[in-house]
Amino acid sequence: MSHELDWNPIRALARRVLHHGEPFAVTDDVRDLLRRTASEVGISDADAMRALTTEAGALDLLRESSRRIGEGSDRLMDALYRAKRYRLAGDFDSARQEMRDVLAVEVVPHYRETAQGQLEDLDDEP
Repeated sequence: MSHELDWNPIRALARRVLHHGEPFAVTDDVRDLLRRTASEVGISDADAMRALTTEAGALDLLRESSRRIGEGSDRLMDALYRAKRYRLAGDFDSARQEMRDVLAVEVVPHYRETAQGQLEDLDDEP
């Protein structure tokens, strides 16, 4: 990533709009936030730009970006926990497989990079 990830603004917007039912207005700031976040969660620029042409599309983009952040985080954290338990038990093959399983399904570049780094760290183990 070329910049530091800060998903607090998109999480706050999703919380307000998707969970608390606040009105959704596609302002320039919201459009910029959605475009940037879409790129960060592995949604193509073309798909993001297409979604941003309508309010319904922008809302769908918010939902999808929020889903990818949340589900990817849960998937990675669970896999890291299990991998650590395997590693501590001396089962490095199973620990590696946890990271491979994440890499097989994960689309968010930041989570993929983290899983790949963990896998590479485990490749120095027996």
